[in-house]
Amino acid sequence: MAKKAAKRPPYRLKEITDEQMTAVQRALRDAIYAGPRGKRTKLTGPFQIWLNSPEFGNYAQALGGHVRFKTSLSPRLSETAILTTAQWWKAHYEWHAHAPIAAKAGVKPQTIKEIQAGREPKSAAKDERALYDFIRELYKTRRVSDRTYKRVHALLGDAATVELVGILGYYVMISMTLNVFRMMPPQDAELAFAEPK
Repeated sequence: MAKKAAKRPPYRLKEITDEQMTAVQRALRDAIYAGPRGKRTKLTGPFQIWLNSPEFGNYAQALGGHVRFKTSLSPRLSETAILTTAQWWKAHYEWHAHAPIAAKAGVKPQTIKEIQAGREPKSAAKDERALYDFIRELYKTRRVSDRTYKRVHALLGDAATVELVGILGYYVMISMTLNVFRMMPPQDAELAFAEPK
């Protein structure tokens, strides 16, 4: 794991507390709490950012609830896709949030380390490797070859392949959101990636 940065880039927005929320912002908060993610002590990560545009945030969190909890991909494969995306985008907060979830879902610790380092995860299960290769090829070339597509499609079928692409699109949006507004993990958490100079 990367060491804690001496100085983290500052968050670009002001944190909105429960007391400062408008009615529309409270409705977004309540929708998040009522969904599959459950109640928490406060909104962080992309949810805190979306309070600045609560109408957008409501659609985004609903899509996120679906792609995270209601697709036909197993949590292990879904989390493999999320970690591969977080690593590609160097999204610290996304990695911090999802690496423990991936481990709990059955992704091997060595596989998580290899993905974090940007190395081909040789320790990964065959289906995780197929997804990893698909995702990296898609991000690098903005397409996937017939060979790569057929390998994943043979594992997932029509619906889950469509859902995989949806998961990737959603978590790319999350990564961009976190990176643009510099949402970081808590101060006591190690950063997963080196910060660009």
